[in-house]
Amino acid sequence: MPVSSLRNGKMIIKVSDVKDVVGDRFRISEEFYCELDREVHEMIERAARRAKKNGRKTLKPYDL
Repeated sequence: MPVSSLRNGKMIIKVSDVKDVVGDRFRISEEFYCELDREVHEMIERAARRAKKNGRKTLKPYDL
């Protein structure tokens, strides 16, 4: 699945920032970006559920 087809072209992660972290050490496949974005999205959803369960509307680091 091409990166551009995710969520109407809108990703949570920023592709250029991921490239900056990896540098010239590795090439990155489009599938990696898609999976990374999915993982980050799931982390945020889990954190939101935990905050809600604890009666908060603010996500805190420990919700991760």
